[in-house]
Amino acid sequence: MSRSLARAAALGVAALALTLAGCSSSAAPGASGDAADGGVSAEDYVTPGKLTFATGETAYEPYVIDDDPASGEGFESAVAYAVADRLGFSADDVEWVRTSFEAAIAPGPKSFDINIQQYTITDERKQGVDFSSPYYAASQSIVALSGGAADGVTDIAGLKKLTIGAMANSTSALTLQQVVAPDVEPRLYNSNEDATAALSAGQIDAVVLDTPTAYVAVNFYIEGSFFVGELPKAGIEDQWGLLLAKDSPLTAEVTAAVDGLREDGTLAELEKTWLSGLTEGVTLLQ
Repeated sequence: MSRSLARAAALGVAALALTLAGCSSSAAPGASGDAADGGVSAEDYVTPGKLTFATGETAYEPYVIDDDPASGEGFESAVAYAVADRLGFSADDVEWVRTSFEAAIAPGPKSFDINIQQYTITDERKQGVDFSSPYYAASQSIVALSGGAADGVTDIAGLKKLTIGAMANSTSALTLQQVVAPDVEPRLYNSNEDATAALSAGQIDAVVLDTPTAYVAVNFYIEGSFFVGELPKAGIEDQWGLLLAKDSPLTAEVTAAVDGLREDGTLAELEKTWLSGLTEGVTLLQ
């Protein structure tokens, strides 16, 4: 999808969200001292009367356009405003702060009510923070450097002889092991950043990333890289959830909001608007 078309679509979605917010018959839960349904009160929010979202120190496309989450443009920005509307907040009552990925997921007090920056829901992370139900399930893709050993590979059989990296204990690593089942022992790293750095340094032939991260890597920060292809899900999904403080009183309502957006088709529509171009021209490897 071209940026101009995406912007046009986003403006339509944003206008609809503003209209719905303006027509909402319920006041924002944080707008008064009265407890909302489920026992949520104004004091449960970082700023009473406001809903504070966080995203990354730099928020990349297609999740946030032009690093401006308040615009409502980009998949995760649009999801945030749709959730806010479900919770009874107008767009004007949404505030944004920035956090690093690691700081937000660490246990302890938060500067936000909800954080949205492609957080995969895992049991390990649930020990320190809460998650909503998933708002997106990502496939996995293979990224490599042009001119390298993976250049010209067109199927899974061609991947088996390569040295491939992934983040340890991740859906990417599970997909690599179960779907690709390489003949060469995979290289596992502490983070996607470490894995992609190894690719850039020529230490591995290719890397497995969730498809949206692969898109960002190819288009923004791994010079000379390309999509080898998308891997079959094979029952393995990388599910992303909204992140909240551990035992947040908002978790149940935020989950209900996400569930409602899934059930009424809003999440599917936002995914179509913003993420349909991620795999355009990318081969599904068999």
